[in-house]
Amino acid sequence: MTTTARLLSLLSLLQTRQEWPGSALAARLDISDRTVRRDIERLREMGYRIRATMGPDGGYRLEAGSELPPLLFDDDQTVAVALALRAAPAIGADIAEAAVRALATIRQVVPARLRHRLDALEVTAVGRAGDTVPVDVSPDVLVTLADAIRDREVLRFDYVPRDEGAAARGGPARRVEPHHLVTSYGRWYLVGWDLDGDDWRLFSARRIRPRIPNGPRFTPRPRSPGGDVAGFVSARFRGSDTDAWPCRGTVLLHLPVREVLPFAGDGTAEAVGDHMCTLTAGSWSWGALAASFGRFEAAMEVIDPPELAEAFAALAARYAAATAPARGTGRSGPPGPLTVSGAP
Repeated sequence: MTTTARLLSLLSLLQTRQEWPGSALAARLDISDRTVRRDIERLREMGYRIRATMGPDGGYRLEAGSELPPLLFDDDQTVAVALALRAAPAIGADIAEAAVRALATIRQVVPARLRHRLDALEVTAVGRAGDTVPVDVSPDVLVTLADAIRDREVLRFDYVPRDEGAAARGGPARRVEPHHLVTSYGRWYLVGWDLDGDDWRLFSARRIRPRIPNGPRFTPRPRSPGGDVAGFVSARFRGSDTDAWPCRGTVLLHLPVREVLPFAGDGTAEAVGDHMCTLTAGSWSWGALAASFGRFEAAMEVIDPPELAEAFAALAARYAAATAPARGTGRSGPPGPLTVSGAP
């Protein structure tokens, strides 16, 4: 083993655990303790901060330094970093350009076997910066999906129910032409053409259990769903076929527009004098839309459409029914404070 190869192996070992005894490093690299000490000094000269502790429990520990030295990643770590960089636009626009440069740097130096995998990681980010939750899908599944998209091969997979972490294989596999890998709010989705349903579908990646081998190669569809992948995904999240809420309505709120705007979300608020404003918003149902307007806790009037007014009436009846048990006990408001016998 050359000195350079040995130093890289030593650095890789130091990055994998908190502390290594010198004898353990010597045994792993098949060198003497004296050579370990010399190689540690060489790494220090290259900018790595390596602390040595004495005694029977002593050893070497790689610590943080004032500057970032070269790092070593194994194959799985490289793919994980590439996935995170591809999804960077969903985290915030301020780091998108830096993420592209970082990904280009990684791609330039990785071996051909990894470059082939990285080139398959085409990701569409949908959502607002900061609206993320922990990723809940295996990187192996994401790479499998990305490979099938790149190779234009029909995916065969089981699609487990939402309430099951895993499901036994059974029945025919889903057959899908994969077109786009999408990340939104920290979760991953596959956009593909369902061959059995003869339509575009959005699949949650965490519920996909790929089957091997893939199906035959396919010719990509002439257009992505609706011509806009991000719009298609946003529409499905809203329960619609287009990137618009299926139910939209307008109310007159007895609040100044300045008090409504911070909470309007994707709605539109316009001032009507100094103390009132209109708010136009949407939701997946009329009842949900009416309930969303109620969060302002102010007097309001429905401007349009009639379906929104009917939804308010239905909500009023439902809320009135919810207070019936309290009325039956003679209470007109919330229960009073709890009294404990013997308490002062």
